[in-house]
Amino acid sequence: MRRKTNPWGRPPWTVNFRPAPLAIPDHVDFAVVGGGFSGLSAAAWLRRYAPSKSVLVLESASLGDGASGRTGGMALAETAAGNLPGLGDVLAGYKKILRALQIDSRLTLPGVWELSRSASAMKNSPISWNDSGNLKAVRRVPGGTVDPGRVLAGLARAAENAGAQILEHAEVHALNFSDPVRLEVRHKLRGRIHRKEIRAGQVLLATNAFSLDLSGVRSAAEPKLTFALATAPLSAAQRKAVGLSSRFPFYTVDFPYLWGRLLENNGVIFGAGFVPPYLGTPARFPLGGHWTKKRASDLRRYDVRKGESAARLRWLESRVRHLHPSLASVRITHRWGGPILLTEKMLPIFRHHPHSTGVMLLAGFNGHGVALSVYLGQWAAQALLARRSLPDWP
Repeated sequence: MRRKTNPWGRPPWTVNFRPAPLAIPDHVDFAVVGGGFSGLSAAAWLRRYAPSKSVLVLESASLGDGASGRTGGMALAETAAGNLPGLGDVLAGYKKILRALQIDSRLTLPGVWELSRSASAMKNSPISWNDSGNLKAVRRVPGGTVDPGRVLAGLARAAENAGAQILEHAEVHALNFSDPVRLEVRHKLRGRIHRKEIRAGQVLLATNAFSLDLSGVRSAAEPKLTFALATAPLSAAQRKAVGLSSRFPFYTVDFPYLWGRLLENNGVIFGAGFVPPYLGTPARFPLGGHWTKKRASDLRRYDVRKGESAARLRWLESRVRHLHPSLASVRITHRWGGPILLTEKMLPIFRHHPHSTGVMLLAGFNGHGVALSVYLGQWAAQALLARRSLPDWP
């Protein structure tokens, strides 16, 4: 059967995991909404900590179709808002989790270049690019890279092996804050829609850029589609010329924003741009005792092959080709987009829902989700089991 083309394009990795078929249960102890990094991490740890409890992961599409499978795979320390109280060492914790769950992630943590056009460049900066000014390295900070496809598949396999159930193409259409919480699910199977109500002792909403539709949180936040492209492999001479021989990933600390990293095959990922444009005035979503899905903020209306999205990718490709003469004629092998949730002051959302202590929210990583989401997924599992308090973050 021919696979349907995804309107967001395809990243240069795959998620080699499909969950085992299952009958949808009527009741579970824990329902995890969202089969990305944080949801799968939480599910795996819930079963490891409490093997007698039932855990169901509900993914509205296929594993990897959301933010986790479409990230660039750059692992960063802390949160986008910095080091928050009680956060701990995110990178060390991330590495420990991957090791404990036996995930072959291709994690490397050599450090990350911070680049700037205005700040004083470090001595002998390896990077000197033309991008709205002279872009050079100003410092190296903790971080590195990972293969997102391997991490997703590894987390899903660890969760399933621990006894969690994973259901793809299962969209939570309505959420009722009763006791127990009731989730109305639309499950697409063999082209037909099956409706099911599931009762859950506790619920974790781990849907990131789609969480505003699911959570009804009053906090200001904006879901966006952001973009990336990958090049054909660069030769050793090309990598040296553009300053990437060290294989350190990079991001800018001023605007226009640009980030990137080398792939294992020596191709380079570059990322930047949003649709709809970010104007710094986040939309607000009202609270309600009963939530029903709104389509207005559905990012899937965007297609990277046309309209605003295609224009953003052309703009990004033009920037890449003008960074350095060695990149002028480089072949582009992949173009894709992925969702990101931008929150006020770049703070992650990690708290109970205002209408139910039986519903927990975990979202809003602001581009720092590769390591942070997995790390906080374990914390969420501990909090759901009353083994650890939620953080006291703004």
